[in-house]
Amino acid sequence: MSIAKSILPEFNVEMANTRKLLERVPEEQAAWRPHPKSYSLGDLALHIANIPTWVGVALKQDELDFAAPSGRKDKREFNTRKALLEVFDDNVIKAVGDIADTSDDDFKKSWTLKNQGVVVFSLPRTAVMRSFVMNHLIHHRGQLTVYLRLKNVALPAIYGNTADEK
Repeated sequence: MSIAKSILPEFNVEMANTRKLLERVPEEQAAWRPHPKSYSLGDLALHIANIPTWVGVALKQDELDFAAPSGRKDKREFNTRKALLEVFDDNVIKAVGDIADTSDDDFKKSWTLKNQGVVVFSLPRTAVMRSFVMNHLIHHRGQLTVYLRLKNVALPAIYGNTADEK
């Protein structure tokens, strides 16, 4: 089995779980944040929706420097849940294609993250997919579940039942 075929089922499950959560982001609460140092609810949701774009960056480039113009963060803002889901869905479709199109040899190549020219890490692309992309998304998805719980939004079942869905 190719590396792409082994990654895609996990990726697809995590993206489906993520979408279930993004579907519940309350538009009227987008500016709310639990702490002054925290993302706003809308910014966190949009960040999560954009993480799948990192797949293409990791699989089609050899490195990314956050300080370079190409490493700048997306400047879009949260507008509506519908727009959020469209961004997410488009990003997931592109990411699935990028994964499917990547050879085993390319998955084994190293990818480097830098900040102002300083290496933050350098890992094989398979590890980048699981840590920098999927685990990072899952981390922020966990944050989003806390935000939604604090706003009394019913949480969907992700890895099992929730207090809201049995």
